[in-house]
Amino acid sequence: MITDTVAADQSLVSNFYRTRAKDYIELHDQVQTSVSLLDNLESFLSTFQKDLAAVAGQISELQDRSKDIDSRLKTRKVRIERPLSSLLSEITVPPALATTILDTNVGEPWIDAILDLERRINTTKARTRVKAARDLGEVIEGLRIVAATKLRAFFLALFQPIRSSVTTNMQVIQTSVLLKYSPLFGFLQRQATAVATELQRAYVGAARLYYETGFRRYARALGVIKSRTVEKFETLVNIQTDPSINLERLQHGKIDGPGVTLAYMADDKTHKEHVEALLRSLLLVFLDNATAEYTFISTFFSSQKTLQPPEPQVPASSAILSPDGGTFTEVRSPTDSDFEGLRPMSSTTPGLGGFVSFVAKSKEEQATIDALWKQVMDPVMEYCNAFVRSILDPIPPAIPLLTMIRIAEDIVAEIQKRHCPPGETYIFGLSLQMWPVFQKGMTEHVDSLKNLSEGTGSSYFSRSSTTTTDAKVENICAQYVVFFNSFVFLTDNESENMIFANLLRLRQEVGKLIIRHTSQVSDTLSKAKEQSKFYEILLQGLSKGTQHTAHLKLQQEIAHWAYLQEETKRKIVSAGQSRGGR
Repeated sequence: MITDTVAADQSLVSNFYRTRAKDYIELHDQVQTSVSLLDNLESFLSTFQKDLAAVAGQISELQDRSKDIDSRLKTRKVRIERPLSSLLSEITVPPALATTILDTNVGEPWIDAILDLERRINTTKARTRVKAARDLGEVIEGLRIVAATKLRAFFLALFQPIRSSVTTNMQVIQTSVLLKYSPLFGFLQRQATAVATELQRAYVGAARLYYETGFRRYARALGVIKSRTVEKFETLVNIQTDPSINLERLQHGKIDGPGVTLAYMADDKTHKEHVEALLRSLLLVFLDNATAEYTFISTFFSSQKTLQPPEPQVPASSAILSPDGGTFTEVRSPTDSDFEGLRPMSSTTPGLGGFVSFVAKSKEEQATIDALWKQVMDPVMEYCNAFVRSILDPIPPAIPLLTMIRIAEDIVAEIQKRHCPPGETYIFGLSLQMWPVFQKGMTEHVDSLKNLSEGTGSSYFSRSSTTTTDAKVENICAQYVVFFNSFVFLTDNESENMIFANLLRLRQEVGKLIIRHTSQVSDTLSKAKEQSKFYEILLQGLSKGTQHTAHLKLQQEIAHWAYLQEETKRKIVSAGQSRGGR
């Protein structure tokens, strides 16, 4: 029983171990299978990781390429959008622009509108390869024609007051109106040449009539005043006027002098003026109006290459010299002028009254401007010529004539400052007409003294006797002093030969006359005293007659007569001693 039991237990144990072994074998096989699967999975995951890394790299590359493409797209968009937008903006006509040109009258809004229109006209012409620009060309051309038509009527209306009445304030129209709208005229010069030429001729005709009427009336009024004071030419031998220098009259030899003569003064039958005052008034009026007109013409009618925005206008402060006493614009002298008085001056100096600064111009453009100015001012210059001819024939007295020469020269210098070449040439020509007349008059003075001192026949202008008296010689000496002092007052340039050569000739003849007159006295002492008396008259007059005592020529003249005075005093002393010795 025990054996059976043991055998049974061993059999059970053996079956248990066989069962467990089978389980372990199956478990081992499963473990081996799992390990194999894990190895396969590891291999798969390793491959997948590599593939995933490659995909990630490709995705990153694609992202970079996408950013690059996006950046290039934006750049191209900007590069194309702006020119395209600009092109569309330039070749199209905004409704506001078309409305301004078609439905409104010309005014200040037109200045910007014309600038815009001309820019679009130029763009359309430059974009002929663009079909849209070609299609719009007809619309732009229509607007150009409408604008030119309205501007023509506008400017003709502005010129009408100038043509219709001389009382029109022309300088106000020029500075406050025409110059303000000069960009509109520049548009016509560039885009409607025929219209611009027509308007230019219309303005020249209106301005010519305006100045012709004003200066005709003014010159006639001055002629009426001149006829009330007639000064005949008299040689130094025959002059009987007060032998004292008239500084008030000599002041008319400069621009910065007395006030001008106005046309209405001719209505006062008692009003009189000396001839040099009248010529000075005429030349000052010419100066102001001629230079103002030249500056306007050179500014308004100059060839404008590009349309510029209008510059702000400087309001004028007062009126310029007027032929009829206040109908032209009046503007004071510029602050940097050499003349600091309150004399009315024109607004032609750059920067005044809205005029612009002068710029260099080509010879052709300068010639065109000069020609326009001459067309406007030709009648004025003819009236001035006629007035000057009436002054020079018959020949006027020498001192007033030299005063007129000096004012003409001063006017030339001022015109040069204001930059009006044809006006400068014209006034210079007037002064050249006066110099020969002056020389002829001085020759007559010298010849009259020479004839008197030599006791020969009289000159053409002198019909007096050749007999000399103390009173006559004293008067001649006093009149010579007036001549010399007046000429010195009127002559700043000490090396001006024309003046001082004639004075030297006069001095020589005065000296000869004194010697010849005193030679009639046989007594040496009396003769010396007579000569000393005349020399004293000359010395006192030269020393007291003018404020220009520092003038070199005056000092030399005083020294000359002082030397002769000393010589006669020595003769007097010597003659007195001789008598005492007897």
